Amino acid sequence: MELRPILSALLRHKITAGLLILEIALTCAIVCNAVFLIGQRLERMHMVSGISEHELVQIQMGYIGKRPDAMAQTGTDLAALRQISGVKQAALINQLPFSDGGSSNSGIMLDPQQQQPTVQATTFYGQNVMPTLGVQLVAGRDFQPGEYVDLDVAIAALQTGDPKGLPQTVILTRALAAQLWPGQSALGKTLYFGKDLPFRVIGVVTNLARPNQLQQGPYYSTLWPIHVTPAEGASYLLRCAPQDREAVLKAALAKLMQIDPNRVVLEKRTYDEARQKFFARDRAMAGILTGVIVALLTVTALGIAGLASFWVGQRRRTIGVRRALGATRGDILRFFQTENFLLATFGIALGMVLAYSINLFLMTHYELPRLPAIYFPVGALALWIIGQLAVLGPALRAAAVSPVVATRSV
Repeated sequence: MELRPILSALLRHKITAGLLILEIALTCAIVCNAVFLIGQRLERMHMVSGISEHELVQIQMGYIGKRPDAMAQTGTDLAALRQISGVKQAALINQLPFSDGGSSNSGIMLDPQQQQPTVQATTFYGQNVMPTLGVQLVAGRDFQPGEYVDLDVAIAALQTGDPKGLPQTVILTRALAAQLWPGQSALGKTLYFGKDLPFRVIGVVTNLARPNQLQQGPYYSTLWPIHVTPAEGASYLLRCAPQDREAVLKAALAKLMQIDPNRVVLEKRTYDEARQKFFARDRAMAGILTGVIVALLTVTALGIAGLASFWVGQRRRTIGVRRALGATRGDILRFFQTENFLLATFGIALGMVLAYSINLFLMTHYELPRLPAIYFPVGALALWIIGQLAVLGPALRAAAVSPVVATRSV
């Protein structure tokens, strides 16, 4: 089919064709970036935590005033919790992967003379953390009882720069070890925190996700042998069979309140609930973006169909003349489909430029990664298909115009 008649028809309707091209371009640009953002959210929501998620329940208690007997109370609580039917492990931990609130982070240096840390990493600490979380040790060993220190003593030592009150050992995730010593074993290596304080790496675990800051090394985590108490913001963590979680949670709450009724329950939930709450905004954002995509594609399809119907109505006599001169129904159908294909192509080409520009803006201001090139041909194909489907109804009505229309007066 010759393109000259089609282009001539479009040039006679420059403003209308231009507006449709602009609509397709904006749809293309927004949809490509929206689909990319949805993919980013879904990838984030499916990140591996590195722990036994479906076996864990969390209880956080609140206290009023100082508790001089906090450490002794913690030992009593943990001993009682381990006696509950169905409990495999019990621990006290300062924070959890994928959890709300601030996280405890430290700058790691490989040389005490460094001016800036090599990397920032999350610090997990507490009693019996590794067996309870279910993290997998791939090299080295877990902490021994004699390596633990109390949190208040460690804080005082950090403030004074005195290494005597600090633990001497640390466990890293595999991702963090690879970042610090690429291609080498981390076991036995020394790293530095704070004021030139050295710590020796005794173990490496597979994965242990950070509570947040997932864009800055989601698995840059460390484990410390530090005793902590609920009065210092730590949570009780119990590990049990998935089917026993509700019963264990109920029994654990009753036991803790029986031991000391003068405390308040701040949090009681399974880890699945904690994770679901943490990623609630990501799910909401993915849902909103999906709605935006559907709305844009629907509006664009209706615009294409409406404009095609308008043009069919205006060109009925011209179509009749072409039919009278020998054009078949297939020729008329292809005319409108080709016309729409050209409009869509112009719009998609402009939309690719806009999509790239929007992605550059997001990269600059929101630290998002570059839009993969695969989204451009996929977006173009989707819009071509939608355009052809939208114009099909009006094109079929145009193809059904009888040659006798050419004999009627305008």
